[in-house]
Amino acid sequence: MKQILLLGAGKIGAIITEMLISSGDYFVTVVDISIDNLARVIDSDYVNKLSIDISNIEQLEKAMKNKFAVLSALPFHLTTCVAPVAVAHNVHYLDLTEDVQCTKNVKKLAVNATTALIPQCGLAPGFITIAAHDLAMQFDELHNVHMRVGALPKYPANALKYNLTWSTAGLINEYCNPCEAIVDGVLTMVPPLEELETFCLDGVTYEAFNTSGGLGTLCETLSGKVHNLNYRSVRYPGHRDIMKLLLQDLRLQERQELLIEIFENALPKVSQDVVLVFVNVSGLRDGQLVEDNYANKIYSQHINGTLWSAIQITTASGICTLLDLLAQGKIATKGLVRQEDITLSDFTNNRFGQYYKMQP
Repeated sequence: MKQILLLGAGKIGAIITEMLISSGDYFVTVVDISIDNLARVIDSDYVNKLSIDISNIEQLEKAMKNKFAVLSALPFHLTTCVAPVAVAHNVHYLDLTEDVQCTKNVKKLAVNATTALIPQCGLAPGFITIAAHDLAMQFDELHNVHMRVGALPKYPANALKYNLTWSTAGLINEYCNPCEAIVDGVLTMVPPLEELETFCLDGVTYEAFNTSGGLGTLCETLSGKVHNLNYRSVRYPGHRDIMKLLLQDLRLQERQELLIEIFENALPKVSQDVVLVFVNVSGLRDGQLVEDNYANKIYSQHINGTLWSAIQITTASGICTLLDLLAQGKIATKGLVRQEDITLSDFTNNRFGQYYKMQP
């Protein structure tokens, strides 16, 4: 049985714990500074709960001792202190961050690491990267790779047409930071909340716009191989304009803590949600111009008698699958492991990755 250290006992940490211990192959030590968060994590003979401050390196080192891997389900601004300790103690490292700078730090650490460092193991970046790379590799010449992801309420009921389904701080962070893209073959940065587009899927109209972090390391991987590569978040129409008003016109991007407080006070959390994953790739194959698409919707569902939201399921599925593939020796056990190093078939055929399998 593999000993796992899980940092963060919030909405995602709770389902990660549930998934791992129900497999029978993992013992999970869950760490959080909040006693209330820890109380919401399942009680089991295969779970140990620790209330410590992970910014206290001595306490973090003690918790990490003799662990096979450490999984960070922490807010992005806390994740940065974890990877250096994991490398120093020869512990495999996986995180869920969408923050670009955090991943850059992990990549530097991975150069001399004797264990695997696997950042961006969630939904976007994470699964979307795996799906997009899988499609892209089926072309002789790539023209466009468009990646679209939305974590949305199933029944929108406010002007924003949005409810809180994951980290509020992470949401606002991706709305405020410059976004990587490849435009006409050149790796560049584009502004967030711009390049608004609309599209229709299954009879529902959506909008999509630039947000940061969703491409993961794919820009670097496909640089020189694709004409255009971009990532955009999917929302219901009208959401982007309100966010531009709040963040730019009212300058709340300069007071993000205030906006977080407003959102968490005014926007209800929901478990009836849908995660939309849409990838569009075009290029040449056998001398012909062709286009392939991947489109999938994942909904909230009961797992082991508990209703989990779609964003909880898809995020936890990602990091649990990568841990499982690592434990099974199916991916590299040393240095940086990119999401695009994972094949789509290996992912979806995994016991945790099967939640992404498309319905017939």
